[in-house]
Amino acid sequence: MQSAPALQKLLDELERLPGIGAKSAQRIAYWMMNTDAATVLRLADAITEVKQTVHFCNRCFNYAEAELCEICQSDDRDGTVICIVSEPRDIAAIERTGSFAGLYHVLGGELSPMEGIGPDDLRIAELLRRLSSEDVTEVILATNPNVEGETTAAYIARLVKPLGITVTRLASGMPVGGELDFVDEVTLSRAIEARRQL
Repeated sequence: MQSAPALQKLLDELERLPGIGAKSAQRIAYWMMNTDAATVLRLADAITEVKQTVHFCNRCFNYAEAELCEICQSDDRDGTVICIVSEPRDIAAIERTGSFAGLYHVLGGELSPMEGIGPDDLRIAELLRRLSSEDVTEVILATNPNVEGETTAAYIARLVKPLGITVTRLASGMPVGGELDFVDEVTLSRAIEARRQL
């Protein structure tokens, strides 16, 4: 069955979104068709506004509406500790825990020679400039616990350690509520290595 051209255009655009397949695109499009115009216009306005007003923070490369993001502007944050993450969405995940009060630095990805992503493609030079101009005593490497994330963490650690700054890595291991016989060997190995005294 052929859709109306405007509806097909919407379906095509929705399917281009990450995580949205044909069925999800149909559900969203049909919801838009069946809801009131004001609701759809609010959504369209929100999308337009975020594209026009949100950019990268000049200091840490998190999302911001001003020159600096809210975290970099805050006087309540500990500027001596910088947590290095791959993407801005990683900041949101850490902030939800409420357990970190330092600053961040967003790399904009992870090293991946297979995909042609090298050190010059990430914000590593900007990180090194920050470390030379700010009073930082610790860098926490919070890249993903996969091959690319581990490679990126090791590369940054080699650059930062000679500066006399403490370099730490997020611990990884057993998920809360997990059972040993369902945990993969790498995760279990990391949990053993990161064990702590009680």
